[in-house]
Amino acid sequence: MPRQTASVDETSAVDTRARPLDGGFAAEDPDAGGAGLRDVWRASRARRRALSAEVRRFTVRQRRRRNIWIGVISAFLVMGLGTAGVAYSPLFAVEKIDVVGTSQLDPAAVSAALGDQVGVPLAMVDDSAVKAALVRFPLVESYTLEARPPHDLVVRIVERTPIGAMQSAAGFTVVDAAGVALSTTPDAPAGQPVLDIAGGTDSTAFRAAGRVVRSLPDAVRAQVTAVSASTPDDVTLTLGASGSKVVWGSADRSAEKAVVLDRLMQKSPPDKAKEYDVTSPEAGVVR
Repeated sequence: MPRQTASVDETSAVDTRARPLDGGFAAEDPDAGGAGLRDVWRASRARRRALSAEVRRFTVRQRRRRNIWIGVISAFLVMGLGTAGVAYSPLFAVEKIDVVGTSQLDPAAVSAALGDQVGVPLAMVDDSAVKAALVRFPLVESYTLEARPPHDLVVRIVERTPIGAMQSAAGFTVVDAAGVALSTTPDAPAGQPVLDIAGGTDSTAFRAAGRVVRSLPDAVRAQVTAVSASTPDDVTLTLGASGSKVVWGSADRSAEKAVVLDRLMQKSPPDKAKEYDVTSPEAGVVR
């Protein structure tokens, strides 16, 4: 029989693994696997060390920043407490009270009325006690307190402006534009016009008369000897010894009327005119 030959394709798969001389399979190198694990472990440890170093560096910044803020806040607290302690101590106690802004009031009398504040630390001056003392002076309309360390207390007074004197059974009572009684004398006070107002100090006629008097220039105001009004729309002034009249009308546009009246009086003085009519500021009339 002819010999049959087999092609490479028909043979079974060839085992290409190397065989030792004794015919068994070659063993894998154990050092290769160990080296790989060590490399992984070393890389992991290095990564952990780097992360720990970064965390420490970051937290050091935080701690430093926190310490700075704590130091700053502590310094402000110490400074504030120290300042408050000094301010409330006898080192800044009131030794002198200066009263300013008075023209009719006696500043020495006002200062004496506030004498119980001497010796009190400036920061602890009792505003209610000051108010209670100043209420006894009717001429005081308002006031402000100003501390001037180390020992001065300044009291700034705004006085009420009298507009005239109302006659009553008790005599003549000087009042301001709000109707507050400032003083009472048996005779008409010099320099104050006599007020003849229907309805008294609570009426609308009185409020209109008050606005008129307060709008007058000082030169004109000094010549007014009487003010009358039966309604808010018929305020009339009497000037000086001549008895000349000023028909003012309502208190509306009083500032304009005051300017017109001043000009009319300069052209025609009261001793040459019987009446000035400024009810219409655009057309002042002298009669």
